[in-house]
Amino acid sequence: MNILFATNNAHKLMEVQAVLGPGFRLVTPRECGVTEEIPEEQQTLEGNASQKAHYLNDRTGLDCFADDTGLEVKALGGAPGVHSARYATDGHDFAANNRLLLKNLEGATDRRAQFRTVISLILNGEEYLFEG
Repeated sequence: MNILFATNNAHKLMEVQAVLGPGFRLVTPRECGVTEEIPEEQQTLEGNASQKAHYLNDRTGLDCFADDTGLEVKALGGAPGVHSARYATDGHDFAANNRLLLKNLEGATDRRAQFRTVISLILNGEEYLFEG
């Protein structure tokens, strides 16, 4: 079964393909003619995953899935959360994000955190949300 995955990241594609196994063939947006940046304009992980999946489904009509992941830090009220990739800058600057995170955690004694991922899967026009 072919399924469209909302990523053009080759490493991520390989990882997910390995989990899904030979019964599925992942297709990228680029392979389907979607070359523009897929919007992520929502204020929640659920919203972003859903927006990306619907964006691709609306343009291609294909079954698809999209994910969004964020780091949720207890001492920061769940931040950076949905803004994790762009926490310090508009780009995906891992080092800058880490510096800002550590600065914002100065003096915090409870530094518990979790990565949370939400997946939106659209099959036959129905959306399913999964979290882990």
